[in-house]
Amino acid sequence: MAKKDTLTIKKSTLRTISIVLFTLIIGIYLGSQFFIPKAPGTTTTTIQQRASVSIDDDPSLGDVNAPVTIVEFSDFQCPYCRASFREVLPELKANYVNTGKVRFVYRDFPLPFHPAAQPSAEAGECADDQGKFWEMHDKIFGEQDKQGTGTITFTDADLKSWAAEIGLDSVKFNSCMDSHKYKAEVAKDLSDGEAAGVQGTPTFFVGNAKDGYIIIPGAVSYSVFKQVVDQELQR
Repeated sequence: MAKKDTLTIKKSTLRTISIVLFTLIIGIYLGSQFFIPKAPGTTTTTIQQRASVSIDDDPSLGDVNAPVTIVEFSDFQCPYCRASFREVLPELKANYVNTGKVRFVYRDFPLPFHPAAQPSAEAGECADDQGKFWEMHDKIFGEQDKQGTGTITFTDADLKSWAAEIGLDSVKFNSCMDSHKYKAEVAKDLSDGEAAGVQGTPTFFVGNAKDGYIIIPGAVSYSVFKQVVDQELQR
């Protein structure tokens, strides 16, 4: 009868293996505390160290004296920005902005490979002239959602049509758009974003001027924002 192969492991070796496995498990757990999962289809990214960022005088939602500010650098033609608008912003507004805990600031970061990004950013500024930035913000993203997923193509004529649909004075809005009145303002947002470390859209800064901001790059889930905002509210 053939002998069966056996494996003998010393107790000291078992103990060493157990320690290594335990250390790996703890390392993985601790490491996970500093990683944020992005939206499906994107890679994992890290919460970066605290940074400073300019709020400028850009449109905002919520109490200007709220203890936490979220600054978003966004591109109106970016599908990930649209996903964040659709899936995250409503919960942030309901649970933090409308309760006085968070001020939400929108800043432009039009990417050069999105041809409608620059005119859309200028359209938002022109709408702000008439006190309807957020209505235009929602309209631009919402109209793209109606057309499907991914990057949606639209024109200046579409922007002017959407502006009329939300009740803007078309003569004033169209004149503002055609003169590129806010081209320099949009460029300033882009420059400020680059200076703060923005490399893509959307990128969020969560914190306040006194303590600095945590950078959240990418279209992450609401649960990530909840974790970071709650942390900042306890500072």
